[in-house]
Amino acid sequence: MYKPFFVLMLIFSVSCNENTQPKPSGFLALTYDEAQYNKVDLDCPFVFEKNTVSNLEKSNPNKPCWINLNYPRMKAKIYLTYSPVEDNLRELLLDGQKLPEKHTIKADLIEASIYKNDDKQTYGNFYEVEGDAASQAQFYITDSTSHFLTGSIYFEAKPNYDSILPAASYLKKDMRHLMESLEWR
Repeated sequence: MYKPFFVLMLIFSVSCNENTQPKPSGFLALTYDEAQYNKVDLDCPFVFEKNTVSNLEKSNPNKPCWINLNYPRMKAKIYLTYSPVEDNLRELLLDGQKLPEKHTIKADLIEASIYKNDDKQTYGNFYEVEGDAASQAQFYITDSTSHFLTGSIYFEAKPNYDSILPAASYLKKDMRHLMESLEWR
């Protein structure tokens, strides 16, 4: 009777010597090639630079300057929508500012930054969205007199911020580069 009890106690005491350590939080270690850009010159009132890993698609045959930049490896797109300014700048600005607000239900944080380039006459806002929102970044840019362009990132997957964070960060940089390289005709 004492022998099996003694053997069990010996096993338990020897097996419990190792201290357990909590595992650190981790993220997916996705890496992407360094971005290389080329100029896009379509029959539109603007030109810009896009990442060479993206494919250009026309999204609406009736609106030739509505363009998608497709990133097949990331299963994501940057949607670009152009509108001429025709005494409707106020409405376009309100729509451009409302777009990020639609994501406040799922977003943890929406951070806006003002963009201004007097040399190229480009002015606008860039919105970074954190959380499980449908779009991780959006922008609008205008010259305040003739042109207005909006852009937003969408993934072809249910939003899970932790999973798409590396790709979203990469695409946000591309979107900022697009804004900085944009020139009106």
